[in-house]
Amino acid sequence: MTAVSQGIGSWLAEFTKQSPSPLQALRDAAFARFSELGFPTTHDEEWRFTNVAPIARTEYRVVPATLTVQASGAEKLEAAGTHFDAARLATEANAFRALNAAFTGEPVVLRVPKGAVLEEPIEIVHEAAAGAAYHPRILIVVEPNAQCTIVERYRGSGQYLTNAVTEFVAGEGAVVDHYRVQQESLEAFHISTVAAHLGRSTNFSSHSISLGGALVRNDAGAVLSEGTEATLNGLYIANGTQHVDNHTVIDHAKPHAASHELYKGILDGKATAVFNGRILVRKDAQKTDSKQTNKNLVLSDEAVIDTKPELQIFADDVRCTHGATIGQIDAESMFYLRSRGIGKDDARSLLIFAFAQDIADRIKVPALREELERSLFGKFHEHGD
Repeated sequence: MTAVSQGIGSWLAEFTKQSPSPLQALRDAAFARFSELGFPTTHDEEWRFTNVAPIARTEYRVVPATLTVQASGAEKLEAAGTHFDAARLATEANAFRALNAAFTGEPVVLRVPKGAVLEEPIEIVHEAAAGAAYHPRILIVVEPNAQCTIVERYRGSGQYLTNAVTEFVAGEGAVVDHYRVQQESLEAFHISTVAAHLGRSTNFSSHSISLGGALVRNDAGAVLSEGTEATLNGLYIANGTQHVDNHTVIDHAKPHAASHELYKGILDGKATAVFNGRILVRKDAQKTDSKQTNKNLVLSDEAVIDTKPELQIFADDVRCTHGATIGQIDAESMFYLRSRGIGKDDARSLLIFAFAQDIADRIKVPALREELERSLFGKFHEHGD
């Protein structure tokens, strides 16, 4: 029996320990679905570069997610009877997402009222500790013409598993700006799903920042309606033996929608990374405008990036582009800086920082942008020394 299949038994033992919940029907259906799917293996196309056997063979005690929420202007709702639906799990193809639903305790459910404009960001922070598995689940319902900013943070110490799901349901004309900052322990496993269902003429952006974790998998997706504009941006930085896998899906389900995607990676040491970005344009989604770009800076001979942009187009009146680059520090730029008296290590750090700055500049929350810039500058300056 493989480590992947063995892992299900330990999760079953943890599942039977859970207290009854108003969401029990959801949890039962979800665990049945997880048992049916099992942990993915490298034989699965979507996981062929990411081996989750270390997660499957580790036994965890499941601990309720410790989410701290500051949400001035947003209403907190009870989970039972909201968007959560046991029936839809019957077609859920993601084992980790099903596992999250099986252990959903008290998910964070927030509603931003129709027409509301929240002046302050909604802040959601998750803290993790060694030896535990956490399954935070967040649902944010943004009603028509409402505007809000959401900042999620994930951090902790020691070896643990975070398996998080964040869902957005945005109504017509809503504006949503989302940031997800992952600064987990370098021993931790981090699996995440961000899923957005977007109404007509909404404007949605989501920014993924991955700075920590031993093994990281981020799935991000959005389903667009007519006139929707969606942006998915990401920055991932890996060193040592870190592994970071980003999978994105932008589903153009209706006409006259636009999407923009920029993911940038910086790899050093023996780090490995994956980027798989899929743009789906359905038959009726005429006048689609979509652009996807993945750029990677590889700083060592042993670092590896596997990048795979994908276009699936079933409409004929569209404008779609995609591209991926893998490169090293530009020798001419390095020479230019050195010729002006800047030391080799400082010049190298400045060029790496400039590569990442493109993503930092797209962050519209000043305090968060400044925090990230300080973190990046410190990281690259340390590395240069």
